[in-house]
Amino acid sequence: MAAYRRYLLAFLVLAAFAGGQAVAAEKADKVSFYFAAHEDDWQLFMNPSAFQDVLEGAAKTVFVHVTAGDAGLGTGDGGRKRPYYLARENGAEDAIRFMADTDHEPAKPVVSHVVLNNHRIFRIAYRNTVSYFLRVPDGNIKGEGFPDTGFQSLKRLHDGAVRTMVAVDGTAVYRGWDDLVRTVRAIVDAERGRAPLVQINIAETDAAINPDDHADHLMVARAALDAVKNLSCVRRVSYVDYASAKLPENLNAQQRDMESSVFAVTLAGVQAFDHGTSWRHYDGAYVGRNYFRVQEAGGSCAPPLSQVAAAHR
Repeated sequence: MAAYRRYLLAFLVLAAFAGGQAVAAEKADKVSFYFAAHEDDWQLFMNPSAFQDVLEGAAKTVFVHVTAGDAGLGTGDGGRKRPYYLARENGAEDAIRFMADTDHEPAKPVVSHVVLNNHRIFRIAYRNTVSYFLRVPDGNIKGEGFPDTGFQSLKRLHDGAVRTMVAVDGTAVYRGWDDLVRTVRAIVDAERGRAPLVQINIAETDAAINPDDHADHLMVARAALDAVKNLSCVRRVSYVDYASAKLPENLNAQQRDMESSVFAVTLAGVQAFDHGTSWRHYDGAYVGRNYFRVQEAGGSCAPPLSQVAAAHR
């Protein structure tokens, strides 16, 4: 076990250093996607990488929140003033605006529902960021689902145990795993434009590196990987999630400030919608740690087929 941890630390620290050094020079050429199962995942496990992308590392940073993070409540409010899933979305959006507004006055977001792969999805554009909320039910830690949302989960959809997943607000029905994957690919194609480099940021799917992770984290990563498997221009950055709590802090003071400030704003956004948070637990367990490995892209992307067709009309 000790040998494994020494190997893991050496490998991931080197990857983090190399990735951090490369981002600034490629800003105009990169669209960076952060795939999150829940609305606080990228803040805890993929930061300050996300903050750096928003500030200077990417031409556009896209946050794709796949589940509603509803903890089995669906659209319920748990006895509070507003639905829990909306509180979590508010936290994520406040955090994104906080990053994008660094050294700026607040701007006006563009809020819409877009139709991609025949599914209606909530989208917010703000400065150089875009956020998607697919709002499928939270699948619980092991992927078993929750009673009040019909035991729906990404894992059960992937395994064929359920045939459909319905967004908690009823805006979309995903008919099988392939339908969800096609939707994720449609998001990537809609947002990448003509960028020659796409970066996907996901949970690490190798259990030897990222053991005992949440099933939703792993399934969202799998959906993203399946969606881009035939794109040669994709850099894959895989992050250690829950297992990072057992690893030492590896961020310097400035990086830790970036991570902790974004997480604090996230929790304040949840509290603003009358729901409780757990600062002490998550700050002690995960803040100050950012472990990932990088798999570089093999080539450049052609423009999406929709753009090719439009150019020949």
